[in-house]
Amino acid sequence: MTSDFMGPPWQADWTKEAEDGRNTLPAAAQAWVDAARAELVTVQDPYFRGIDKAADLPAGMSVEPVQSTRPGGAHVIYFDHGRGWLRYVFTPRTADPQIVIDECIWL
Repeated sequence: MTSDFMGPPWQADWTKEAEDGRNTLPAAAQAWVDAARAELVTVQDPYFRGIDKAADLPAGMSVEPVQSTRPGGAHVIYFDHGRGWLRYVFTPRTADPQIVIDECIWL
């Protein structure tokens, strides 16, 4: 990332489907979702690029790209030790950078 972009906290938007998925979860799972979202909006690089960048995530959370061949594409943040995840895309625009969460799953 360059200094041309605004820094955290990032704006995070939910698709209707992802928001509905979050709202149907039990309270404990919603707390995990909220914690994962908080990590995304406060980290310097929401794609956690670089060696050991995700090491500061709380226990039970990890991040990886959806496709290893597209490191700048959609990513998944896993929470609750892999029982749930948020799929998201970060758009690092100079004006109004944002995270769009398009899937929220908890098993």
